[in-house]
Amino acid sequence: MPVLSRFYGIVIRMYFQQSEHNPPHFHAIYGEHMAAICINDGTVLEGELPKKALEMVLEWSAMHKDELLKIWETQEFITLSPLE
Repeated sequence: MPVLSRFYGIVIRMYFQQSEHNPPHFHAIYGEHMAAICINDGTVLEGELPKKALEMVLEWSAMHKDELLKIWETQEFITLSPLE
């Protein structure tokens, strides 16, 4: 699963395989926590993150929404700037 970004101990990954399904989403990993996050609306589809980590992930994803959707659609993985 390619790494799209890393910040504050959070790793953002996305993979696209035939087994993946909509809605478009990415995976955020923080320590032993992992969550699948919907790109369109920030809904946690699966898993969980601590509140502060989730807030940072949602802020980051809002900044990169268009880029994340493009990656999902094209499967051309690029590195995205971290949350600062």
